Amino acid sequence: MTRYNFLLFFSAVLTFVISGCDANNYVDTNMSLSARNWSYENKVKAIVDVKDSSKPLNIYFKLRHTADYRYSNIFILLHIKGGASAKQTKRYEYRLAQPDGQWNGSGSGNLFTYTLPLLTNYKFAAPGKYELEIEQNMRDNPLKEISDVGIKVSEQGK
Repeated sequence: MTRYNFLLFFSAVLTFVISGCDANNYVDTNMSLSARNWSYENKVKAIVDVKDSSKPLNIYFKLRHTADYRYSNIFILLHIKGGASAKQTKRYEYRLAQPDGQWNGSGSGNLFTYTLPLLTNYKFAAPGKYELEIEQNMRDNPLKEISDVGIKVSEQGK
């Protein structure tokens, strides 16, 4: 490959990567789970670098499961560590299906995807780096038929 072709290829890849970024997202992580099993030890983590603590942020839980997931809900724990404050933990329950069994998530074949709100209009106590950690809090370990989990943090209203 000549130097010119390499530079042209590199420029095209760089343009593609930069155009795919969302400037309003602080964090957007996704963790694929091997064999579609989410165990207690597989916690999804993200670091948020808060520059302006007066700016409200939205924190979301991202989930993807198969149609073979055996429950109509899911319980998770959100842990927030960082800054001068003590570690905070909050438990959430999300309804994933209607009483008739119809999944609430957007479907693509056998997979159903959700972006579920954890904290909206949330202001961190002070500027600094904060670690967000989500773990599954169901009785089953591992929790079967969960293929991906993630965390998204974006500016309020975005």
